[in-house]
Amino acid sequence: MSKILYGLYDMMNIAAFRLNQDDQFELITLSPTWLKHFTPVGTNKGSIVHLDGIFPFLDCFVAEAFEVWEAQTETPHRSGPWVDFTPEGEEFPLEATAVCIDGECVLVIQDLGEEYYTEASRLQTFRDQALEKERLEIAITEQTQQIRRREEEIAMTLLAASGHRDHETAEHVRRIGLYAEALAKELGWDLEKAADLRIAAAMHDIGKIGIPDSILLKPGKLTQEEFEIMKGHPAIGADMLNKTRIPLLNMAAQVSLCHHERWDGTGYPKGLKGEEIPIEARITTIVDVYDALVHKRVYKKASSEQAALKLMAQMVGKHFDPALFQLFVKNLPKMQRIRQAYSEPTRRTTISA
Repeated sequence: MSKILYGLYDMMNIAAFRLNQDDQFELITLSPTWLKHFTPVGTNKGSIVHLDGIFPFLDCFVAEAFEVWEAQTETPHRSGPWVDFTPEGEEFPLEATAVCIDGECVLVIQDLGEEYYTEASRLQTFRDQALEKERLEIAITEQTQQIRRREEEIAMTLLAASGHRDHETAEHVRRIGLYAEALAKELGWDLEKAADLRIAAAMHDIGKIGIPDSILLKPGKLTQEEFEIMKGHPAIGADMLNKTRIPLLNMAAQVSLCHHERWDGTGYPKGLKGEEIPIEARITTIVDVYDALVHKRVYKKASSEQAALKLMAQMVGKHFDPALFQLFVKNLPKMQRIRQAYSEPTRRTTISA
């Protein structure tokens, strides 16, 4: 072996061993300084070294090494780093590699030196940073959930206030939200946005809080003048809700303002047409009409579901977004389950939309 190779092995802190015919390890390089801490005095090139007695970690790795040697593969198989201690307690980070070279079974052991500790320190820093990032993400998630709970509390308080002045029941409001959330999920919305719509859709008529009782609670048909006043409730609701930076209430403001717009542009208050109408409002419009038709009110009888769907089908392309109505019909079993779970006058069970 050339002096250049010996110099390289020494510089790289490498000790190379050949497996002889007696399955013993023969040192084929000069003994590096680190190895002398583990082996008997005089160990050098050509010495037989009982590695299993010196490096207990190697016992398992040598079993893997024999598989490499038996397969005569030239692809190096590494043990991965480990740390061993000399009888004096000095620490050495080592790594072994098994390989076949020209038919010889070779085991190379290297002292990784300071590079090992540098890399270990880098990985520890990376781990600490990852743990800190995870901790911060958990804290942010918890804070976000707290904010969301407060937003929902605000929304439900507003709903409770408006519910005292109108014929709508708490179950109707709850169903509207659950219908809308179910459709949003079918559209592929993320769970948070779908949950926002559950609350926002339930607030669609919140502007009625600003309509006089003489009109809001009138049991008969409204006069044209009264109807014009009633038509103001979408704008009243939007004005109540859009003065915040809360995304949930901003969505609710859009639903309130636009839930009486029609697909063909004949709705109010702005006469928006087609996709000019926010999709949140288009969804709410469909489920609100459905729920109103199939439930009894003081001013009307409940329609059968068949009759309700027949009437709604006639409104497609005029009142309703055709694609959303198809999606609604496709998911009618989900709507029916929500109706049953939140039937009037009391809720009998619970359901997840």
